[in-house]
Amino acid sequence: MSALLTRPRSGRAAGTARPLPRLRPARAGRQHHGGRLAYAILIVAAVISAFPFYWTIVAATRSNAELAASPPALLPGGNLAHNFRQVLEQADIGKALLNSLIVSGSVTVGTVLCSTLAGFAFAKLRFRGRNALLTLTVGTMMIPPQLGVIPLFMLIAELHWVNQLQSVILPGLVSAFGVFFMRQYLAQSLPDELIEAGRVDGASTARIFWSIVVPIARPGMAVLGMLTFMASWNDFFWPIIALTSQEPTVQVALRQLGGGYVHDQSVIMAGTLLGTVPVLVVFGVLGRQIVGGIMQGAVKG
Repeated sequence: MSALLTRPRSGRAAGTARPLPRLRPARAGRQHHGGRLAYAILIVAAVISAFPFYWTIVAATRSNAELAASPPALLPGGNLAHNFRQVLEQADIGKALLNSLIVSGSVTVGTVLCSTLAGFAFAKLRFRGRNALLTLTVGTMMIPPQLGVIPLFMLIAELHWVNQLQSVILPGLVSAFGVFFMRQYLAQSLPDELIEAGRVDGASTARIFWSIVVPIARPGMAVLGMLTFMASWNDFFWPIIALTSQEPTVQVALRQLGGGYVHDQSVIMAGTLLGTVPVLVVFGVLGRQIVGGIMQGAVKG
């Protein structure tokens, strides 16, 4: 019996370790690849989504007569510089871009900061009337903004803010959607244990917000910032009421382009292309944070 235990197996020298069995990769880490149909659908959706922007580039580089031809040209032309000169002559597009950057940047910073503070309070702090205040805040989203135009204009007229940028900035510094968005984000992404640990270490609520809440809320803040910037940049209804052609935003300035008996669509598209560039730049800067914020919670560890 002892000989059998000490005898090496056939084909293997004594003292040689047996090779470990090869482990297969875990199923949880396996990547799933879409089929040809899925990729075809994604390509078609991408082409359809990108075609309006491509057509804007084509129209901005053509003349109005070329756009009216049948069939219309589908490739960019060489009329872009001339159309840009027409835009600069017909509207103060440089001042409009600067005003829109000031307005949209101020509204975005104010909305993100105020919404994150309020969202943190509604999600993690305990105080009397919290649920009632949150319900009231969300309920204001059901009120059409057009109902508040007349009293809001009367207020800014009383303050002598007509045709001044603060009349467009201050009404948009707080957003009910932003408060609700950040409340939902922080309620899922911010563990209560981190706040309790900060309390144990003697940190104040302000210190907890800046040192714990803001780093965790950064992806959600990026998403909210992008949505707010686009909404403020594209806003036309309130700026056309509160501002004039002497102090326009981009959307108000675009209204002055291509005037005449026949609207010059190429000039309008050239101005639209100029007004779209800052939005693309902001999206490029915040793109990674935006994708991370959208995917937050979609993949569970």
